[in-house]
Amino acid sequence: MSRVTRRGFLKGSLAMAGATFAISGTKSSGQIIGANDTIHVGVAGFHGQGGSHISALVGMKEVKIIYLIDPDSSLFAGKVKFVEEKGGNTPKCVQDIRKALEDKDLDAITTAPPNHWHSLITIWSCQAGKDVYVEKPLSHNVHEGRIAVETARKYNRMVQHGTQNRSSMEWARIAEIAKKGTYGKLLISRGLCYKPRGSIGFKEPKQPPASLDFNMWLGPAPDQPYHENLVHYNWHWFWDFGNGDIGNQGVHQMDIARWMIPGATLPKSVISVGGRFGYSDQGQTPNSQIAVLDYGETQLVFEVRGLKTDGYMGEKVGNILHFEEGTIAGDKFYRKGSDKPEDLPKIEAKLGPGKGKFENWIAAMRSRNYKDLNADVLDAHLSCVPIHVANISYRLGEDAPFNPKTKAFGDNKDAYETLARMEEHLTKNGVKLEDVKLRVGKRLTFDPATERFTGDGADKANEMLTRKYRAPFVVPDKVA
Repeated sequence: MSRVTRRGFLKGSLAMAGATFAISGTKSSGQIIGANDTIHVGVAGFHGQGGSHISALVGMKEVKIIYLIDPDSSLFAGKVKFVEEKGGNTPKCVQDIRKALEDKDLDAITTAPPNHWHSLITIWSCQAGKDVYVEKPLSHNVHEGRIAVETARKYNRMVQHGTQNRSSMEWARIAEIAKKGTYGKLLISRGLCYKPRGSIGFKEPKQPPASLDFNMWLGPAPDQPYHENLVHYNWHWFWDFGNGDIGNQGVHQMDIARWMIPGATLPKSVISVGGRFGYSDQGQTPNSQIAVLDYGETQLVFEVRGLKTDGYMGEKVGNILHFEEGTIAGDKFYRKGSDKPEDLPKIEAKLGPGKGKFENWIAAMRSRNYKDLNADVLDAHLSCVPIHVANISYRLGEDAPFNPKTKAFGDNKDAYETLARMEEHLTKNGVKLEDVKLRVGKRLTFDPATERFTGDGADKANEMLTRKYRAPFVVPDKVA
C-alpha cells in the first residue's frame, strides 16, 4: 500500500461509489496504539461545540492536538494560542479537511461543523484510516448515516458520537430499570426540548468575509449566496444545513428516549405536527413540533418548544418515562395515584472504559474494539433516524387550521393530550391560534429492515432519505 497523495484524495472524493484511503506504516493504518503512545488529533469545526473538544483534549495525557481545521481562518489565532499554552505544541491550521487527512501522523479527527458536514467528514476520515469523534447529530439525512456506519465497520474505525449522556451512569441505570420491567411495561418514552429560540430576523445576501472559505463551508449543500444567518450558528434553522431543534439540542433527548425502550432499533411509523410560531423570520424549521413514533409496545413522543415555556413534570430539556405503574421524571418515580415521589432502585449498570465521552473514545482507540464505545456510530445512526423521519413527515405535511381539531393522531389519546398542551403553550405566548396554521405532517410507515418508507406517500418520502450532493463533496451510494 502506498501513501495517499492529495491528487489521489481529491480524485477519490469525486467518485460516487466511494474511495479507499490506506496509509501504510502508521498508527492510523490499524495497528494497535500502545498505552503510552501519543495520539495525534485534529479538531475540525470549533466556533461552537468544537471549542469544548479542544478544551477537553488539550489537557489529556498522551493526546496532542496537531491540527485545527475550519473554513473560517479568523478563528485560528485564539485557539492556536490556547493549544500552545495548555498543550505545549503549535498545531497546524488548515481550512480544507482533506489536507489534514493526508498526514500520516494524524490518528484521529473530532468534528463539530454544521450538521450537513458530519457524515462526510466521518466517512472521509474512516477511509483515510483515522478514528472519529463526531458531534451530534451523526447525519443530516438517513442515507448518509447508514454509509457512515458501514464505512466505520469496514475500516475498523472507532467512531464515537457526541450524545454524551451515553456515558452517564444515571441514565444507564434507568435503562436497566426499563429493561428489567421494574415498573411494568414502558408505554411512552418522552423526550423534551423546551429551549427558547428567539427570532433570527432577516439577513440579505452579501459577500462572505475574506477569512471564510464559503465554498468549503457549503461543502455537500447546494450552492447558494452567503448571508449572516448562516455563519456561525443560525444555519440550524435552515433545511440545507440543519435539522431544527429536534436535531440540535433534541438529539440528546431523542437518543435517551430510544435507549430507554428495551431492544428498540427503528420506528415502524411516524407522524409529526408543528410550525414556526410567535414571529416571522428567515428560519425554515419549526420552533414548535410534536413527533409520535411507533416502537411496538412503546411509543416515543417528542416535543419541541422554542418559545418561553414552563416545564412538564419539572423537566424542560429532559426525558420522562411513562410505565404501567407510574412515571419516572428527573431522578424520581411517581406511582399512579400518588403525589409522593419515590427514590429509584439501586440497579447495577455497565459503561465502557474511561471517564466521560473523550476518555472512553481514547480507550477504544487503544483497544481497537468498537464495543468499548459508549456512543458507537450504530447507536448514533439509530437515534438520528427518528429525527430525520419526523422531519420528513413534517415537511410533507399540509397546513390546516388549529380548529376544528386535527384527526391526524387517530385514536391516540396521548398524542392529542400533547397537542393540547402545545396549543395552551402557544396561547400563553400570545399566539392567536385562529390566525395561524398548524403543519399536519404525513403519517408514514417505515421499514426498519430496509430503512425505507412503505405504503402511502413512500415515493416522496424516500426521495428525502438522501440529497443531491455537490461535487466533490459527495456521500457515496454505497461503501466501496
